[in-house]
Amino acid sequence: MNFLHEDRLFPADIDTRAIAKRLYASIQHLPILSPHGHTDARWFAEDLAFPNPTELFILPDHYVHRMLYSQGISLEDIGLDKDATRDPQEVWRLFAAHYYLFRGTPTQMWLDHAFDELFGMTERLSAKNADLYYEAISTKLASAEFRPRALFDRFHIEVLTTTNSPLEALEHHAAIRASTWKARILPTFRPDSVVDPEFAGFRENIARLGEMTGEDTSHWQGYLRSLEQTRQRFKDLGCTATDHGHPTAGTADLNSSAAESLYGKVVAKEATAMEQELFRAQMLTEMARMSLNDGLTMQIHPGSFRNHNPFVYRRLGRDAGADIPTATDYVHALQPLLNRYGNEPSLTIILFTLDESAYSRELAPMAGHYPALRLGPPWWFFDSPEGMSRFRECTTETAGFYNTVGFNDDTRAFLSIPGRHDMARRMDCGFLGRLVAEHRLDEDEAQELAVDLTYNLARKAYKL
Repeated sequence: MNFLHEDRLFPADIDTRAIAKRLYASIQHLPILSPHGHTDARWFAEDLAFPNPTELFILPDHYVHRMLYSQGISLEDIGLDKDATRDPQEVWRLFAAHYYLFRGTPTQMWLDHAFDELFGMTERLSAKNADLYYEAISTKLASAEFRPRALFDRFHIEVLTTTNSPLEALEHHAAIRASTWKARILPTFRPDSVVDPEFAGFRENIARLGEMTGEDTSHWQGYLRSLEQTRQRFKDLGCTATDHGHPTAGTADLNSSAAESLYGKVVAKEATAMEQELFRAQMLTEMARMSLNDGLTMQIHPGSFRNHNPFVYRRLGRDAGADIPTATDYVHALQPLLNRYGNEPSLTIILFTLDESAYSRELAPMAGHYPALRLGPPWWFFDSPEGMSRFRECTTETAGFYNTVGFNDDTRAFLSIPGRHDMARRMDCGFLGRLVAEHRLDEDEAQELAVDLTYNLARKAYKL
């Protein structure tokens, strides 16, 4: 007996729910496209068994440990501290004893989906059944059916992308492509480490990029050529998109001489904070130019105050769940880039945000006008039922559905992918069901939209 309700997330109104369920039934089993995520290609290249439930569900997922940490549970107790060794089953017991903290959150829904659908658990996780869960999951993880490649196939994933630094050799992607297993696992070009002067080791990273490409990155033109060459290396391994996590959405359009002078200051560590921001802004425009030339879809997700907690950053490094949203200006910030490239129909720039206030005021009107712009789905803090509903309500009236790009899961937690996509499909069908019930759409239109939102829009935007 499963503990997840079959009508979860559907509208409470009976008639609207019936429409939503009909729509959902037609798209429930469509393949998963995961065009923006952070799983590890090594898992699929080596195809080794996942070690234990703790390393699978807890350690890679900052949604999980940020909640535990917020309740005073130490990094050592969670098993994250690099200098501490914890029994993974003890960490699991601690997690289970505090599972109640996740009530009402998307994290609980994703986890419950995996526990129920994948591992056949019949009751919700708690301190009482922690060991039962741990042993049952561990037993299944040891079987061939739960190896990474088998799960990839079981999840009906058509495309899975990773996120990769230009300094990575991408050997695991190469190994997958050389193997007899023909799954599409693609890298995504994430150049933050070599375009952000405030990134740790920036100058060393620039030098390393030059060594890898045979270009002189001490000079502006050599630096640009090295980035173009690296993008092509990524493309050769199937890459279709870039990804840019800048502090702001600022862009610039400097002439070549000014850009070269600014780069010289940045490399010499003589740039002020304002000049460093100007350099990041110029590099977004340079990346748009490169995307117009090589066809890679460009993703921009600004507005995160990264590594806000220096204590956690020192202990765990980047991307450890201490990144906080900030207000973001898109209208003025993106104008230099859009003045240059916004009217190019062959260029696709997907905008993401952590600032919901910008949905209807800035993002939807911009995407509803510029041919190059598309809106990414709610992500991170907003990849939740309420966030999805607010996104549709705030953007559809101005940008429509077809200036959006479907759903992506943005996850490091591989087993959460089916649950995240299932949540998005249910929420979109609920939203479309309401439009049908209010006679704002005919059901045949809603049916086509359900397929587009689930599959076609992501396939087109990411050139999959």
